[in-house]
Amino acid sequence: MTETTGIETVVIDSSGWLEYITGDTKADLFAPYFESDARILVPVVVLYEVRKVLLRSFPETMADVFQSNALRHEVINIDEYIAMSAATLSLRYNLAMADALICATAQQYGARLITSDAHFNGVPGVTLL
Repeated sequence: MTETTGIETVVIDSSGWLEYITGDTKADLFAPYFESDARILVPVVVLYEVRKVLLRSFPETMADVFQSNALRHEVINIDEYIAMSAATLSLRYNLAMADALICATAQQYGARLITSDAHFNGVPGVTLL
């Protein structure tokens, strides 16, 4: 939570966006985060990953729905601090590049990372659904 507003800041991993947007099996677990007053940060790599999956596997309108929803939140670009932190996280927790960048973004902003991706198991600051 942020001390000034009392509103929780979260980063929802690509897996969460995909579950929620497509109404998949864990959509109900992610719904409270999307439907609350939480401050949702969207790393640019999440925009890429989710849109790519949706364009590959669903009608383009589904990708447009995601884009519309995601861009209502605060989009976070990758800067040098996130990139360097991601390299350390990748090695420490054996994370793929995209996962490390998403995790580093959450940590840089003091946000909790919400995911259903088991690759994040054991990483501090991560809520695995």
